[in-house]
Amino acid sequence: IVTVSATGTLQPTNEVEVGSELSGILDIVTVDYNDHVVKGQLLARLDISKFRAEMLQSAAELEVAKAVLEEARATVVEAEAEVARMESVRVASGGRVPSAQDMDAAKATAARSRAARANAEAQIALAKAKLDFDTTNLAKAEIRSPINGIVLSREVEAGQTIAASLQTPVLFKLAEDLTQMELEVDVDEADVGQVHEAQIATFTVDAYPDREFPARITQLRYASETVEGVVSYKAVLEVANPDLALRPGMTATAEIVVAEVEDALLVPNAALRFVPPTKETDDRDLLEKLVPFGPRRSWRRQDRTPAAAPRTVYRLVDGKPEAVEIEIGATDGQRTQVTGGDISAGMAMIVDSTSPAQ
Repeated sequence: IVTVSATGTLQPTNEVEVGSELSGILDIVTVDYNDHVVKGQLLARLDISKFRAEMLQSAAELEVAKAVLEEARATVVEAEAEVARMESVRVASGGRVPSAQDMDAAKATAARSRAARANAEAQIALAKAKLDFDTTNLAKAEIRSPINGIVLSREVEAGQTIAASLQTPVLFKLAEDLTQMELEVDVDEADVGQVHEAQIATFTVDAYPDREFPARITQLRYASETVEGVVSYKAVLEVANPDLALRPGMTATAEIVVAEVEDALLVPNAALRFVPPTKETDDRDLLEKLVPFGPRRSWRRQDRTPAAAPRTVYRLVDGKPEAVEIEIGATDGQRTQVTGGDISAGMAMIVDSTSPAQ
Protein backbone atom coordinates (compact mmCIF):
# COMPACT_ATOMS: atom_id res chain seq x y z
CA ILE A 1 0.00 0.00 0.00
CA VAL A 2 1.46 3.33 -1.11
CA THR A 3 0.25 6.39 0.79
CA VAL A 4 0.78 10.13 0.68
CA SER A 5 0.86 12.00 3.96
CA ALA A 6 -0.76 15.41 4.33
CA THR A 7 -1.85 17.58 7.23
CA GLY A 8 -4.76 19.95 7.58
CA THR A 9 -7.70 21.02 9.71
CA LEU A 10 -11.26 19.83 10.13
CA GLN A 11 -14.05 22.18 9.09
CA PRO A 12 -17.85 22.02 9.10
CA THR A 13 -19.34 21.17 5.72
CA ASN A 14 -21.33 24.39 5.82
CA GLU A 15 -20.46 27.20 8.24
CA VAL A 16 -22.56 30.37 8.27
CA GLU A 17 -21.71 33.70 9.85
CA VAL A 18 -24.85 35.45 11.05
CA GLY A 19 -24.74 39.24 11.31
CA SER A 20 -26.97 42.27 11.44
CA GLU A 21 -27.74 44.71 8.62
CA LEU A 22 -29.04 47.24 11.14
CA SER A 23 -27.42 49.29 13.86
CA GLY A 24 -28.86 49.45 17.34
CA ILE A 25 -28.77 48.06 20.85
CA LEU A 26 -29.25 44.33 21.37
CA ASP A 27 -32.36 43.83 23.45
CA ILE A 28 -32.08 40.06 23.96
CA VAL A 29 -29.81 37.16 22.97
CA THR A 30 -31.60 33.81 23.11
CA VAL A 31 -28.87 31.25 22.26
CA ASP A 32 -25.47 30.25 23.61
CA TYR A 33 -22.49 28.12 22.57
CA ASN A 34 -23.33 24.55 21.42
CA ASP A 35 -27.07 25.24 21.28
CA HIS A 36 -28.91 23.41 18.50
CA VAL A 37 -31.04 25.73 16.40
CA VAL A 38 -33.57 25.31 13.60
CA LYS A 39 -34.09 27.45 10.54
CA GLY A 40 -36.04 30.60 11.43
CA GLN A 41 -35.36 30.37 15.18
CA LEU A 42 -34.84 33.69 16.97
CA LEU A 43 -31.18 34.17 17.91
CA ALA A 44 -31.23 37.79 19.07
CA ARG A 45 -33.31 40.96 18.77
CA LEU A 46 -32.44 44.62 18.54
CA ASP A 47 -34.39 47.30 20.39
CA ILE A 48 -37.34 47.79 18.03
CA SER A 49 -38.78 51.06 19.38
CA LYS A 50 -37.00 53.17 16.74
CA PHE A 51 -37.90 50.82 13.89
CA ARG A 52 -41.56 50.61 14.98
CA ALA A 53 -41.81 54.42 15.10
CA GLU A 54 -40.34 54.70 11.59
CA MET A 55 -42.83 52.13 10.31
CA LEU A 56 -45.77 53.99 11.88
CA GLN A 57 -44.55 57.26 10.37
CA SER A 58 -44.36 55.64 6.93
CA ALA A 59 -47.86 54.24 7.34
CA ALA A 60 -49.16 57.72 8.19
CA GLU A 61 -47.37 59.22 5.16
CA LEU A 62 -49.08 56.62 2.98
CA GLU A 63 -52.48 57.67 4.28
CA VAL A 64 -51.65 61.32 3.58
CA ALA A 65 -50.63 60.42 0.04
CA LYS A 66 -53.90 58.57 -0.48
CA ALA A 67 -55.86 61.64 0.65
CA VAL A 68 -53.89 63.87 -1.71
CA LEU A 69 -54.70 61.47 -4.55
CA GLU A 70 -58.42 61.66 -3.83
CA GLU A 71 -58.22 65.47 -3.88
CA ALA A 72 -56.32 65.38 -7.17
CA ARG A 73 -58.91 63.08 -8.71
CA ALA A 74 -61.70 65.45 -7.70
CA THR A 75 -59.80 68.39 -9.21
CA VAL A 76 -59.42 66.48 -12.49
CA VAL A 77 -63.15 65.80 -12.63
CA GLU A 78 -63.91 69.47 -11.96
CA ALA A 79 -61.42 70.78 -14.55
CA GLU A 80 -62.53 68.40 -17.27
CA ALA A 81 -66.19 69.26 -16.57
CA GLU A 82 -65.37 72.96 -16.95
CA VAL A 83 -63.68 72.31 -20.30
CA ALA A 84 -66.70 70.32 -21.48
CA ARG A 85 -69.10 73.15 -20.40
CA MET A 86 -67.07 75.79 -22.21
CA GLU A 87 -66.97 73.72 -25.37
CA SER A 88 -70.76 73.30 -25.34
CA VAL A 89 -71.20 77.06 -24.82
CA ARG A 90 -68.81 77.73 -27.69
CA VAL A 91 -70.87 75.49 -29.97
CA ALA A 92 -74.15 77.09 -28.88
CA SER A 93 -72.81 80.64 -29.47
CA GLY A 94 -71.37 79.83 -32.83
CA GLY A 95 -67.83 80.25 -31.61
CA ARG A 96 -68.31 83.73 -30.20
CA VAL A 97 -67.95 82.79 -26.49
CA PRO A 98 -65.96 81.89 -24.58
CA SER A 99 -62.88 83.46 -26.07
CA ALA A 100 -60.01 81.33 -27.37
CA GLN A 101 -57.84 82.61 -24.51
CA ASP A 102 -60.37 81.44 -21.89
CA MET A 103 -60.68 78.10 -23.65
CA ASP A 104 -56.93 77.57 -23.63
CA ALA A 105 -56.73 78.49 -19.95
CA ALA A 106 -59.43 75.93 -19.07
CA LYS A 107 -57.66 73.19 -21.02
CA ALA A 108 -54.36 74.08 -19.31
CA THR A 109 -56.02 73.85 -15.90
CA ALA A 110 -57.39 70.40 -16.79
CA ALA A 111 -53.92 69.27 -17.91
CA ARG A 112 -52.35 70.53 -14.67
CA SER A 113 -54.97 68.68 -12.63
CA ARG A 114 -54.20 65.43 -14.46
CA ALA A 115 -50.48 65.96 -13.80
CA ALA A 116 -51.21 66.56 -10.14
CA ARG A 117 -53.19 63.29 -10.05
CA ALA A 118 -50.26 61.41 -11.60
CA ASN A 119 -47.92 62.98 -9.07
CA ALA A 120 -50.22 61.93 -6.22
CA GLU A 121 -50.25 58.36 -7.56
CA ALA A 122 -46.44 58.37 -7.69
CA GLN A 123 -46.32 59.68 -4.11
CA ILE A 124 -48.47 56.74 -3.03
CA ALA A 125 -46.08 54.28 -4.69
CA LEU A 126 -43.17 56.04 -2.95
CA ALA A 127 -44.94 55.94 0.40
CA LYS A 128 -45.70 52.23 -0.04
CA ALA A 129 -42.06 51.50 -0.85
CA LYS A 130 -40.92 53.40 2.24
CA LEU A 131 -43.46 51.54 4.37
CA ASP A 132 -42.23 48.22 2.97
CA PHE A 133 -38.64 49.24 3.72
CA ASP A 134 -39.42 50.21 7.30
CA THR A 135 -41.50 47.05 7.79
CA THR A 136 -38.60 44.97 6.53
CA ASN A 137 -36.21 46.76 8.89
CA LEU A 138 -38.56 46.03 11.76
CA ALA A 139 -38.51 42.34 10.80
CA LYS A 140 -34.71 42.39 10.45
CA ALA A 141 -34.42 43.64 14.00
CA GLU A 142 -35.17 40.02 14.88
CA ILE A 143 -32.05 38.05 13.93
CA ARG A 144 -33.04 34.49 13.02
CA SER A 145 -31.11 31.37 12.10
CA PRO A 146 -30.79 30.79 8.33
CA ILE A 147 -30.07 27.06 8.74
CA ASN A 148 -30.60 24.07 10.99
CA GLY A 149 -27.39 23.59 12.94
CA ILE A 150 -25.38 24.26 16.06
CA VAL A 151 -23.98 27.50 17.50
CA LEU A 152 -20.18 27.43 17.25
CA SER A 153 -19.61 30.90 18.66
CA ARG A 154 -21.55 33.84 20.08
CA GLU A 155 -19.80 37.19 19.76
CA VAL A 156 -22.30 39.49 21.50
CA GLU A 157 -24.21 40.01 24.72
CA ALA A 158 -27.54 41.67 25.49
CA GLY A 159 -27.18 45.44 25.85
CA GLN A 160 -24.28 45.65 23.40
CA THR A 161 -24.45 48.29 20.68
CA ILE A 162 -24.25 46.98 17.11
CA ALA A 163 -22.79 49.33 14.49
CA ALA A 164 -23.49 48.12 10.95
CA SER A 165 -21.90 50.56 8.52
CA LEU A 166 -19.44 49.49 5.81
CA GLN A 167 -19.06 45.95 7.19
CA THR A 168 -21.70 43.69 8.67
CA PRO A 169 -20.74 42.70 12.22
CA VAL A 170 -20.65 38.95 12.88
CA LEU A 171 -22.85 38.01 15.82
CA PHE A 172 -22.94 34.20 15.60
CA LYS A 173 -21.18 31.38 13.76
CA LEU A 174 -23.37 28.38 12.96
CA ALA A 175 -22.38 24.96 11.64
CA GLU A 176 -25.08 23.25 9.63
CA ASP A 177 -24.35 19.60 10.51
CA LEU A 178 -21.33 18.40 12.49
CA THR A 179 -22.12 14.75 11.73
CA GLN A 180 -20.69 15.43 8.27
CA MET A 181 -17.45 17.39 8.15
CA GLU A 182 -14.63 18.25 5.77
CA LEU A 183 -10.91 17.79 6.18
CA GLU A 184 -8.81 20.25 4.16
CA VAL A 185 -5.21 19.04 3.80
CA ASP A 186 -2.19 20.46 1.99
CA VAL A 187 -0.72 18.01 -0.55
CA ASP A 188 2.91 18.64 -1.49
CA GLU A 189 3.55 19.47 -5.14
CA ALA A 190 5.79 16.38 -5.42
CA ASP A 191 2.84 14.13 -4.48
CA VAL A 192 -0.07 15.91 -6.13
CA GLY A 193 0.30 13.88 -9.35
CA GLN A 194 -0.60 10.71 -7.45
CA VAL A 195 -3.64 12.14 -5.67
CA HIS A 196 -7.06 12.00 -7.30
CA GLU A 197 -10.69 12.45 -6.36
CA ALA A 198 -12.51 9.44 -4.83
CA GLN A 199 -9.33 8.05 -3.27
CA ILE A 200 -9.77 6.78 0.28
CA ALA A 201 -7.73 7.90 3.26
CA THR A 202 -7.43 7.57 7.00
CA PHE A 203 -6.44 10.27 9.45
CA THR A 204 -5.67 10.78 13.10
CA VAL A 205 -6.04 13.71 15.47
CA ASP A 206 -4.14 14.46 18.66
CA ALA A 207 -7.29 14.14 20.74
CA TYR A 208 -7.63 10.43 19.80
CA PRO A 209 -4.10 9.18 19.02
CA ASP A 210 -5.15 5.50 19.04
CA ARG A 211 -8.10 5.96 16.69
CA GLU A 212 -8.12 6.16 12.90
CA PHE A 213 -10.94 7.90 11.07
CA PRO A 214 -11.91 7.06 7.47
CA ALA A 215 -12.26 9.73 4.79
CA ARG A 216 -12.57 10.13 1.02
CA ILE A 217 -11.26 12.81 -1.33
CA THR A 218 -14.04 14.83 -2.91
CA GLN A 219 -12.01 17.68 -4.42
CA LEU A 220 -8.42 18.44 -5.38
CA ARG A 221 -8.09 22.15 -6.09
CA TYR A 222 -5.95 23.56 -8.88
CA ALA A 223 -5.05 26.73 -7.00
CA SER A 224 -1.64 26.49 -5.35
CA GLU A 225 -0.62 27.79 -1.95
CA THR A 226 2.95 28.83 -1.15
CA VAL A 227 4.13 29.00 2.47
CA GLU A 228 7.80 29.72 3.15
CA GLY A 229 8.72 28.62 -0.35
CA VAL A 230 6.83 25.30 -0.12
CA VAL A 231 4.16 24.82 -2.79
CA SER A 232 1.12 22.71 -1.95
CA TYR A 233 -2.39 22.07 -3.23
CA LYS A 234 -5.55 21.85 -1.17
CA ALA A 235 -7.41 18.53 -1.07
CA VAL A 236 -10.86 18.30 0.50
CA LEU A 237 -11.91 15.03 2.15
CA GLU A 238 -15.41 14.19 3.36
CA VAL A 239 -15.58 12.82 6.88
CA ALA A 240 -18.41 11.08 8.72
CA ASN A 241 -18.69 12.16 12.36
CA PRO A 242 -21.78 10.40 13.74
CA ASP A 243 -20.61 10.44 17.37
CA LEU A 244 -19.48 14.11 17.20
CA ALA A 245 -16.03 13.12 18.45
CA LEU A 246 -14.38 15.38 15.87
CA ARG A 247 -14.57 19.13 16.31
CA PRO A 248 -13.98 22.05 13.94
CA GLY A 249 -10.40 23.30 13.90
CA MET A 250 -8.76 20.03 14.94
CA THR A 251 -5.41 19.38 13.26
CA ALA A 252 -5.36 16.06 11.42
CA THR A 253 -2.68 13.99 9.72
CA ALA A 254 -4.07 12.06 6.77
CA GLU A 255 -2.66 9.06 4.93
CA ILE A 256 -4.09 9.03 1.41
CA VAL A 257 -3.97 5.64 -0.34
CA VAL A 258 -2.64 6.34 -3.85
CA ALA A 259 -1.74 2.76 -4.87
CA GLU A 260 -2.48 -0.73 -3.63
CA VAL A 261 -0.94 -3.90 -5.07
CA GLU A 262 -2.27 -7.36 -4.20
CA ASP A 263 0.13 -10.31 -3.77
CA ALA A 264 3.23 -8.21 -4.45
CA LEU A 265 6.79 -9.54 -4.35
CA LEU A 266 8.73 -7.05 -2.22
CA VAL A 267 12.34 -6.22 -1.50
CA PRO A 268 13.53 -3.91 1.27
CA ASN A 269 14.71 -0.55 -0.01
CA ALA A 270 18.04 -1.15 1.73
CA ALA A 271 18.68 -3.95 -0.78
CA LEU A 272 18.23 -1.48 -3.64
CA ARG A 273 20.79 0.85 -2.11
CA PHE A 274 23.40 -1.81 -1.35
CA VAL A 275 26.67 -1.84 -3.35
CA PRO A 276 29.32 -4.53 -2.59
CA PRO A 277 32.22 -2.92 -0.73
CA THR A 278 35.58 -2.70 -2.46
CA LYS A 279 38.85 -1.06 -1.60
CA GLU A 280 37.63 2.00 -3.49
CA THR A 281 34.42 2.20 -1.47
CA ASP A 282 36.35 1.57 1.75
CA ASP A 283 38.67 4.45 0.87
CA ARG A 284 35.59 6.56 0.09
CA ASP A 285 34.06 5.67 3.48
CA LEU A 286 37.29 6.78 5.16
CA LEU A 287 37.27 9.98 3.13
CA GLU A 288 33.66 10.69 4.12
CA LYS A 289 34.59 10.30 7.76
CA LEU A 290 37.46 12.76 7.33
CA VAL A 291 35.54 15.10 4.98
CA PRO A 292 31.80 14.81 5.87
CA PHE A 293 30.72 16.96 2.95
CA GLY A 294 32.79 15.16 0.34
CA PRO A 295 31.48 13.18 -2.66
CA ARG A 296 28.38 11.10 -2.02
CA ARG A 297 28.52 7.32 -2.07
CA SER A 298 27.42 5.54 -5.20
CA TRP A 299 24.32 4.02 -3.58
CA ARG A 300 22.95 7.48 -2.97
CA ARG A 301 23.28 8.30 -6.64
CA GLN A 302 21.68 4.97 -7.50
CA ASP A 303 18.68 5.92 -5.38
CA ARG A 304 17.85 8.69 -7.84
CA THR A 305 17.58 6.27 -10.77
CA PRO A 306 14.11 6.41 -12.39
CA ALA A 307 11.79 3.72 -11.02
CA ALA A 308 11.14 2.25 -14.49
CA ALA A 309 14.87 1.62 -15.11
CA PRO A 310 16.39 -1.79 -14.19
CA ARG A 311 17.85 -1.90 -10.71
CA THR A 312 20.58 -4.12 -9.31
CA VAL A 313 20.26 -6.08 -6.09
CA TYR A 314 22.63 -8.66 -4.63
CA ARG A 315 22.08 -12.12 -3.22
CA LEU A 316 24.62 -14.28 -1.40
CA VAL A 317 25.93 -17.23 -3.45
CA ASP A 318 28.79 -19.35 -2.04
CA GLY A 319 29.64 -16.58 0.37
CA LYS A 320 29.94 -13.96 -2.35
CA PRO A 321 27.50 -11.30 -3.55
CA GLU A 322 25.90 -12.01 -6.89
CA ALA A 323 24.20 -9.20 -8.86
CA VAL A 324 20.61 -9.65 -10.04
CA GLU A 325 18.87 -7.23 -12.40
CA ILE A 326 15.26 -6.53 -11.43
CA GLU A 327 12.46 -4.20 -12.43
CA ILE A 328 10.61 -2.38 -9.71
CA GLY A 329 7.21 -0.81 -9.22
CA ALA A 330 5.50 0.97 -6.35
CA THR A 331 7.19 1.68 -3.05
CA ASP A 332 5.89 2.61 0.39
CA GLY A 333 9.22 4.10 1.47
CA GLN A 334 10.45 0.93 3.19
CA ARG A 335 9.72 -1.81 0.69
CA THR A 336 9.48 -1.81 -3.10
CA GLN A 337 7.45 -3.99 -5.46
CA VAL A 338 9.43 -6.25 -7.83
CA THR A 339 7.76 -6.51 -11.25
CA GLY A 340 10.46 -8.52 -13.04
CA GLY A 341 13.76 -10.28 -12.44
CA ASP A 342 15.26 -13.59 -11.33
CA ILE A 343 14.31 -13.47 -7.66
CA SER A 344 11.60 -15.22 -5.70
CA ALA A 345 9.87 -14.98 -2.35
CA GLY A 346 12.03 -15.99 0.58
CA MET A 347 15.34 -15.37 -1.19
CA ALA A 348 17.95 -13.73 1.06
CA MET A 349 19.00 -10.33 -0.25
CA ILE A 350 22.07 -8.45 0.93
CA VAL A 351 21.23 -5.12 2.60
CA ASP A 352 24.55 -4.22 4.28
CA SER A 353 28.04 -5.45 5.05
CA THR A 354 30.57 -4.85 7.79
CA SER A 355 33.81 -5.40 5.88
CA PRO A 356 34.99 -6.72 2.46
CA ALA A 357 35.76 -10.08 4.02
CA GLN A 358 32.33 -10.59 5.55
